Amino acid sequence: MRMLGALFVILFSVGFKGYAVAELVEIEGGSYLPSYGLKTGSQVDVESFYIDRTPVTNREFLEFVRDNQEWQRTNVKGIFAEKSYLQHWTSDLEILQGQEDFPVINVSWFAAKAYCKSKGLRLPKLNEWEMVAMASHDKKDAREDPEFTKFILSSYEKPKTYLKKVRLEEPNMYGVYDIHGMVWEWVEDFNSVIISGESRKEGDDGLFCAAGSVGASDLSNYAFFMRYAFRASLKANYTIKNLGFRCAK
Repeated sequence: MRMLGALFVILFSVGFKGYAVAELVEIEGGSYLPSYGLKTGSQVDVESFYIDRTPVTNREFLEFVRDNQEWQRTNVKGIFAEKSYLQHWTSDLEILQGQEDFPVINVSWFAAKAYCKSKGLRLPKLNEWEMVAMASHDKKDAREDPEFTKFILSSYEKPKTYLKKVRLEEPNMYGVYDIHGMVWEWVEDFNSVIISGESRKEGDDGLFCAAGSVGASDLSNYAFFMRYAFRASLKANYTIKNLGFRCAK
């Protein structure tokens, strides 16, 4: 982590439980001005960390619930997940054929956190996730690139971008895949940014509310604001059809 600009890939395996090997990418720490959530001109500092190269897939989550029966669909308690938890699976331990390497969806924050903990990991912090999300395939911070913003916004307009395998698109410059253009993702501190405006129920296509945009440090960067608005609408037990996660360390 001390090497300037160095990026490493490590393999992290919980072999004694038979989990698939998870691939993590090292992200060098730094400072950046967030697009939303702090006073204009206030930067955040991020220490070096690791993050999953891809979102967690149905295949990986299936291995987790096999060994942790309390997180199977018929066993999970309502306080930890809504009734739509893993509703896209055909049963507790069965995935639709062909969707094994699609990102897992319909998982609550509690379930995502438990999965990461089982591997000795955690959910990424909001500022960590956003730092990775700023990167295009050739820039660490591409937020002022209109083509990059256009790509993100266009992916948010597609209702079923999660219905495809991970790693099909080009990774960003860190080697991280599908940070955009697939699923929204849980972060550890998803509720740390408060946005005034209505919260909407799971499954509502109009979930993204712009009522809080006055707090954005860069109003032209609407794509980044949308994520904060989305997070402010969530509760930890929500299970949404286009919301997944990846782990960090």
